[in-house]
Amino acid sequence: MGSKLTVIQSKDFSNLRMDETEYDGIHFLNCDFTNARLNGIDFIECLFENCNLSNAALDGSSLKDCTFTECKMLGVSFSQTRDFGFEIHVQQSNLSFASFDKKKLYKSTFTQCNMEGVNFTQADLSKCKLTECNLVDALFNTTNLSGVDFRTNTGFLIHPEANNIKKARFQSQDLFRLLAGYNIVVD
Repeated sequence: MGSKLTVIQSKDFSNLRMDETEYDGIHFLNCDFTNARLNGIDFIECLFENCNLSNAALDGSSLKDCTFTECKMLGVSFSQTRDFGFEIHVQQSNLSFASFDKKKLYKSTFTQCNMEGVNFTQADLSKCKLTECNLVDALFNTTNLSGVDFRTNTGFLIHPEANNIKKARFQSQDLFRLLAGYNIVVD
């Protein structure tokens, strides 16, 4: 990300429909995008800090090397964003009930995020990093989790036969999270 970002601070974009445009190198600080229609917008190397993007629509948008820090992103669907160049880095944010259904997450990273109820159905997380995230009730179904390190994450339940978990890493005390779907008891 470039060292000189143009700052847009404390702007209220909530419930607005924004025209197709491009934002390159913008630092959105304390902005409200709640229920905003951001369809078709290109965000390139943007930083969203302490922003509320809850229920924002991103259909047809591009998120290229964008960072979200301490943001509220409840119910945001990333499923219909453009795949080309998609890369996001999310830190200390709330993504509860967001959807990455069928999304290729490439080099995306999630650090210390609340990801409760997130939908990862048919997503590809194989090149993604999850660190210290809460994954309670996250949905993994036909998800590519090969090589993902789950050792610092909590609350996940993953059915091995319904997902690709080849070379994924788990702590031994979390093995019950892989066996839960088999209806067996581990003491």
